[in-house]
Amino acid sequence: MPQSYLNRILDARIYDLAIETPLDDTSLVSERMGNHVLLKREDLQPVFSFKIRGAYNKLLHLTDEQRAGGVITASAGNHAQGLALAARHMGVNATIVMPRTTPAIKVDAVKRHGGKVALFGDTYDEASTHAQTLLKEKDLTYIPPYDDPDVIAGQGTVAMELLRQHPARIDAVFIPVGGGGLCAGMTAYIKCVRPEIKVFAVEPEDAACLKMAMEAKRRVMLPQVGIFADGVAVARIGKEPFRVLRKTIDGVITANADEMCAAIKDIFEDTRSIAEPAGALSLAGLKKYVAQTGCKGKTLIAIDSGANINFDRLRYISERTEIGEGREAILAVTIPEKPGSYMKFCSLMGKHSITEFNYRFADNLDAHIFVGVQISPDKNDREDIISLLKGKGYQVVDMTDNEVAKLHIRHMVGGHAPQAKNEIVFRFEFPERPGALLNFLTKLASRWNISMFHYRNHGSAYGRVLVGMQVPKPERKQLDVLLKALGYPYRDETKNEAYQYFLG
Repeated sequence: MPQSYLNRILDARIYDLAIETPLDDTSLVSERMGNHVLLKREDLQPVFSFKIRGAYNKLLHLTDEQRAGGVITASAGNHAQGLALAARHMGVNATIVMPRTTPAIKVDAVKRHGGKVALFGDTYDEASTHAQTLLKEKDLTYIPPYDDPDVIAGQGTVAMELLRQHPARIDAVFIPVGGGGLCAGMTAYIKCVRPEIKVFAVEPEDAACLKMAMEAKRRVMLPQVGIFADGVAVARIGKEPFRVLRKTIDGVITANADEMCAAIKDIFEDTRSIAEPAGALSLAGLKKYVAQTGCKGKTLIAIDSGANINFDRLRYISERTEIGEGREAILAVTIPEKPGSYMKFCSLMGKHSITEFNYRFADNLDAHIFVGVQISPDKNDREDIISLLKGKGYQVVDMTDNEVAKLHIRHMVGGHAPQAKNEIVFRFEFPERPGALLNFLTKLASRWNISMFHYRNHGSAYGRVLVGMQVPKPERKQLDVLLKALGYPYRDETKNEAYQYFLG
């Protein structure tokens, strides 16, 4: 199967527009990992992403008639920019359908590269459906973002460069996966030319469509997709990429948002460049592989696939980096409500710095504190602190992996509200656009009192909300009907320990 792509990749004539990107050493990461770690710098492409390769290669394979008639695609980011630049380079009219939730920085970039932008819907799926409508109405040619042999072959040129740049031993290559075009193209080339090299696909934990497909032995549609790494937020792996990958990939690794944030910091410290979450995903997977296998002295390569990140998101990334690196523990600790308790607690921490401390008076007996503690990456360090505190009689709950605690509670610890009877708590995500929050509140607050509300947006396409509502038990079924009608992803967090400790 890989052989069929070899000639396609070798024949890709993309270098009058795309560039051959460097393969950089990472001295700091390599030293820390005990392995030789390199980064393939696709973030240095003209559109700050590898997507220019596949889009341009696809245009080159169209007929003169197809190019003259114009092309169209649906995309929320990197593919849109790649196609817009490639189309302008070839004198082809390109229409890019983007969700209305697409950040302005990406919409402006597409326009700057010469693409005609049509904003439609709140999600990629809605934009894609509209693109298909325009495709038929205007007799345009559709340029897929990943599920196409010419696009896959264009992306496969990354592997061609990589193996030429590093002819010495390579033990493993780590490639980010969304729709699978990059991973399929690179894996096909690597397994044909250097089959001894292991290739691992890396996905976000909350968008692991390839992992799910590999387990089911068929493509499946994820019911919900996390959008932190928007460049790989795909609900179903592409048909052609899956055909290639199901028999060639050596494994699938997943990484969470905290691990991606830590990898963004790693890349910055070694290169002074800022990767987007999808761009740092493969390095997060590489680090996880090293931690799980304990390998040393190996040559490992990660693909830095892009740098199209909104500046607004850096605050969130910096908040989560220490946790992602295993350098911060988030704890809920019960201490006596009396003078000197905080000083005694801090002295017990010894060499460990307090990174965060949130507290509000609740009663005369006990105080629940939300505390961040600096720790070493050694997993035992966190466990040792918890054991130490418990040994001194403190009640401790580890909230390092509690999303409600990290996203909301740390910003709103304010004490319990015993007067908020019948309170239940939900966490929502809703499309972020002007008026979206008002629309959300209008629909939600039509019947029951909102007793708690915390809203977080990190410059992404979706806002995060934690809501408390006072709903009598006999009316809970009516609430369920309303929530389902809203159409927004939500989760009941009433029993979440972070809420119970600090706000419930």
